[in-house]
Amino acid sequence: MEENNILKKFSTMQFLNFALGFFGLQFAWQMRIILSGPVTESLGASPFIYGLIWLAGPFTGMVVQPLVGALSDKTISPMGRRRPYLLGGALLASLALWIFPNSSTVADFLHNFTGFDFPPLTALIIAAVMIWIIDACVNVAQGPYRALVPDVVPEEQYSIANSYISLAIGLGSVVAAGTAPFLKWAFGYQMSINAQFYMAALAFTLGMIWTCLTIKEAKRNNVGVEAGEEQKVKEKSFWQSLKEFFAMSPEVSKICVMQFFTWIGTMCMMIFFTQYAVHTIYCVPDLTSVSESTKELYNQATLAGTNFSSVCFAIFNLICFLVAIPIGVLSAKYTNKKVHIISLITMILAYLGMFFTKQPKAVAILMGVAGIGWASICALPFAMLSQFIKKGAEGSVMGIFNIFIAGPQVFVCTLVAWLISKCSFAMGSDFINYHWEYTFLVGAVCLAIAALVAYTVKEKC
Repeated sequence: MEENNILKKFSTMQFLNFALGFFGLQFAWQMRIILSGPVTESLGASPFIYGLIWLAGPFTGMVVQPLVGALSDKTISPMGRRRPYLLGGALLASLALWIFPNSSTVADFLHNFTGFDFPPLTALIIAAVMIWIIDACVNVAQGPYRALVPDVVPEEQYSIANSYISLAIGLGSVVAAGTAPFLKWAFGYQMSINAQFYMAALAFTLGMIWTCLTIKEAKRNNVGVEAGEEQKVKEKSFWQSLKEFFAMSPEVSKICVMQFFTWIGTMCMMIFFTQYAVHTIYCVPDLTSVSESTKELYNQATLAGTNFSSVCFAIFNLICFLVAIPIGVLSAKYTNKKVHIISLITMILAYLGMFFTKQPKAVAILMGVAGIGWASICALPFAMLSQFIKKGAEGSVMGIFNIFIAGPQVFVCTLVAWLISKCSFAMGSDFINYHWEYTFLVGAVCLAIAALVAYTVKEKC
């Protein structure tokens, strides 16, 4: 990988090996995004409760990634600094992915095994716990994975490396979201929700194993940490790391503010799109408090809405996949900032379109347009930040930066979920529904703020 303290340039095959683990990670994460709503709603989760369950992501992100990032900077093992976390996170998350869709079965087993009458919402509690485990383990893997870029890739290839991660995110999401709809369209076979989660668990495990086997980490003292400085790194507290993080450059604070509003806007779509597809596009009323027989009446419409959501996410991530490398190339020519601002503007326009229309074809096209912004979000903020990272602190820096990804999700999971829960309307005389489309208006405003902040960032030449 390196010689005389200089990292060798990555070949295309090395970039592909490097990105395969993130393919598996995103595959699992995409299943969690698309299908957690239908699973938890069937167990009795209202819009606000669903939002609270989603708090698993931001809380584990804000706590786990900074801690694991700092720990990975100091880890010494035969597998290296980052790979133990990549592999461990993948294996534990995969186990939870198997259990999550079977929460009702697990609750029934506990009842039969113990003879104890558990509360009615036991299955929902089990599902919520599994989501927390999935999110925590994804964060265990994701922070050290991002830190691998400055660990093993030359600085001049940072943008390309992050673009390959963006490519893997797009491709992993396309395959994850598109498999069930494709099987239904091509062969008339409807893949069960359980089977889709099992597929995600397998992809996460195998993809991460491949990356861990094919990417050799650089030795610590060859990536900028001198032997005499190693003890200082070990003794550094989180608060010291946080102080040094913001002391890297005045531009770092701007990048963090940009990232904060970017991810409010992004998660407004990610968290609520499937519910929007089912309840707004396919006009399925809220089913959290109805009888099982009533749920059966809307089963086909719910399944159609879920499949439509999967198709839209597949299109969204296919566009991300197709433009990921071109965005990296364009950013190297025209600067990260300019390309990122234009990409965010395309996402804003797509959001506004989805707020005003309920036509499935139009929504699918607009999701494709939004995929341009997503490709940029997955790569360029990290490339902008990487210019200011000191060697040897990559893991802790990426972990702290994740706070500005995870923190915004708290806003979305609480205030935006609360807003939707307060915006109900009657469907006939027997049902209610919610204005799920309001999430796109909130998201568009936040993305606009992010674009304005990005305009003020001064990148290194």
